[in-house]
Amino acid sequence: MKYEIQGEPTPVVICDLESGEPMITEKGSMVWMSPNMEMETSAGGLGRAFGRMFSGESIFQNIYTPRGGPGMIAFASTFPGSIRAVQIDPSHPIAVQKSAFLASEAGVELSVFFQKKAMGGFFGGEGFIMQKLSGRGTAFLEIDGHAVEYNLAPGQSIVVDTGNLAMMDATCTLEVRAVKGVKNMFFGGEGVFNTVVTGPGRVVLQTMPLTAFAGAIASVLPNKQ
Repeated sequence: MKYEIQGEPTPVVICDLESGEPMITEKGSMVWMSPNMEMETSAGGLGRAFGRMFSGESIFQNIYTPRGGPGMIAFASTFPGSIRAVQIDPSHPIAVQKSAFLASEAGVELSVFFQKKAMGGFFGGEGFIMQKLSGRGTAFLEIDGHAVEYNLAPGQSIVVDTGNLAMMDATCTLEVRAVKGVKNMFFGGEGVFNTVVTGPGRVVLQTMPLTAFAGAIASVLPNKQ
C-alpha cells in the first residue's frame, strides 16, 4: 500500500493498493474509490464483533479490495483536524479514543483495551473501555483539531483535560484524579476530574475534541421555549 494524506483541516487519506490487497474501515468513511474496488461487510467472528461493540465501534467492518488490477480508495475525516498514520506491530499495540479509528490494512486488529485502574474508566472522559489496535500494518487515526505528541519516560506523567487524549502506547497507564479544593472543583470551570497518563510510552493529544466543540456551539445557541 502507498498512501498520501491531503487537505488539512478537513483531511483525506488516499490509498493506492495492489490487486487483492484489502483495506478495512469501521464506520463507512469511504469517500471515493476506483471502480474495481469490491466491498464486503463482515463481522469477523463473534468474539471480535463483540469486542468492537464494547469499544464503541460497529459490530461490522467494511472490507474494500481491488479486483483485476491495482485500485485506489480514499477515507475522509468526519471532523476538522488531522489524519495520522500509525505503524502497528505485535510488540507495539496502541490504545485510542472512541471513534478515532478511520481505516487500516487488514493485518491490524481492533479490540477492547481495559484501563488498568478502574476509576479511570468511570470518570476519565475516554470511557472505561478504549480501543486497542494490535497486529501488524498501517492504521489511520482521526485527530480532532491539532495533534501534539509527547514521549513519556518511565514514571513520567502528564495531566490531560477530559477528551483531549487521542492516543497512547499500550505501555502507558491511565488514571483519574479529582481536582484539589472544593472551589477549584465546582467553580474553576475545568471539571471535577483530571485524566493522568503515565509512561513509558508515546502520547498524542488533540486540541479540539468533538465534545468540546459541540458544547461551545450549544452554549451560544438561542434557547427555545
